[in-house]
Amino acid sequence: MASLKDLRSRIASVKSTRKITSAMKMVAASKLRRSQDAAEAARPYAERMGTMLGRLAAAVGGSQGAPKLLSGTGREDTHLMVVFTADRGLCGGFNASIVKAARAKIRALKADGKTVKIICVGRKGADALKRDNGDAIIARYSGIEGKKGIDFSEASAVADKVLELFDNGEFDVCTIFYNKFVSAISQVVTEQQLVPFAGEAQEDNQEADGKGASAIYEYEPSEEAILADLLPRNVGVQIFGAMLESSASEHGARMSAMDNATRNAGDMIDRLSIQYNRSRQAQITNELIEIISGAEAL
Repeated sequence: MASLKDLRSRIASVKSTRKITSAMKMVAASKLRRSQDAAEAARPYAERMGTMLGRLAAAVGGSQGAPKLLSGTGREDTHLMVVFTADRGLCGGFNASIVKAARAKIRALKADGKTVKIICVGRKGADALKRDNGDAIIARYSGIEGKKGIDFSEASAVADKVLELFDNGEFDVCTIFYNKFVSAISQVVTEQQLVPFAGEAQEDNQEADGKGASAIYEYEPSEEAILADLLPRNVGVQIFGAMLESSASEHGARMSAMDNATRNAGDMIDRLSIQYNRSRQAQITNELIEIISGAEAL
């Protein structure tokens, strides 16, 4: 049975831990609001850009003038995976879920005889994936989120690396893995193909007759010229959106994890306090019995 001194030390230690987890919860909550607003503000732009590119891609089809980012290389031998995780831990299963999905994809691709290359955005993902796939990691990025949040220049650096690798013929298909923010307690692991562009055109149901006919657009200059200019930009936009979603998901997961840790610490303090009081009462009782027994012996 633990002594009173040991119990006091454990109670003091858990109280200190509760102060830390409570402070981390408050910090994560403040960062979550800013990150959530940024992620939600970026979604309509990324979605509308994907929709427009989908229409243009459907119009161009398999024409000879289609940009390479749309038509691809004609092969699927080498896959580039861009994995977004956090630089820090203590955020529940946020990092583990992404790493698990990435590892499953890597195993499936290698089983089919494909070559896999990895770009890790976030130190935790790089540390976890290098154990089994260290030779496949070709680039690492960390410290993406600054004091004022994520800047588009950070996404541009990753997008430029992806485009450079594609222009050099170093991969055929590029896929990004990130956590899409739903709420503070819910994040969805998302897999999205960037190269070649795989968006689908969406119909605009805005006809007065209610028949759902899609709108007709005329583009100037040609669809091929517009795609050649917008497809590289779309890579940066989608990567920026993934970074914002991942950041909001990270702060939400950390806030939830620290809230659970704070409550668990409070429960442990209550249990240790009860144990301490019982032990103290038992010790006092034993001392009284010894005093009384000694007095009667005299």
